[in-house]
Amino acid sequence: MFSKGKGTGGPDSTGSAPSTTSSSLSSRPAQGDRPRAAVGGVPSIISADLNISGNLHSDGDIQIDGIVTGDVLSRSLTIGQGAKVKGTVRAEEVKIAGQLEGEVHAAQVVITASAKVQGDVLHKSLAIESGAYLDGLCRRIEEPKSTAASSSVSSGTAAGAGASASSSASSAERKPADAPGAKPTQDPAASKASSGGLPLDGKS
Repeated sequence: MFSKGKGTGGPDSTGSAPSTTSSSLSSRPAQGDRPRAAVGGVPSIISADLNISGNLHSDGDIQIDGIVTGDVLSRSLTIGQGAKVKGTVRAEEVKIAGQLEGEVHAAQVVITASAKVQGDVLHKSLAIESGAYLDGLCRRIEEPKSTAASSSVSSGTAAGAGASASSSASSAERKPADAPGAKPTQDPAASKASSGGLPLDGKS
């Protein structure tokens, strides 16, 4: 008679399903909240069958196995064996095993035996394996010197300029310029002494 009791189990079971679904949906992270890959984790790879014409810029690591015509800027760069790069390379760490035509600016540079580099290498630390080909100048990047010496030199120059200005001002005070058209003043006592005590104007 009371079929309502049997039906209560149905609505309760169906009613609990949406709450479970909503909780599972709320536990999923949003698309914008996905964690990013750490810098220096997985490098960006330019495969051997890829030819790129343009500049490359990355805050992480780049591994080039193909052909790149353009400048490359990254944290760490690896030019694999068989790769060809034509352009300026800038990174903290550079390892060259392929061909590079351009300058290298890096703190640490490693040139392996299979590498062929045509260009200058600016570095803080350089390692060249036996058999590597290098046609260019190797220059060590010097640390910027402190500006204490330059500041002391500039302060000494300023002090010298101030001293010369003060000396010229004092000489100007000691030797005033005569106004144009003004008659030179002469001490009456001095003029009387020079005339032998006689007045120069004819008056006794």
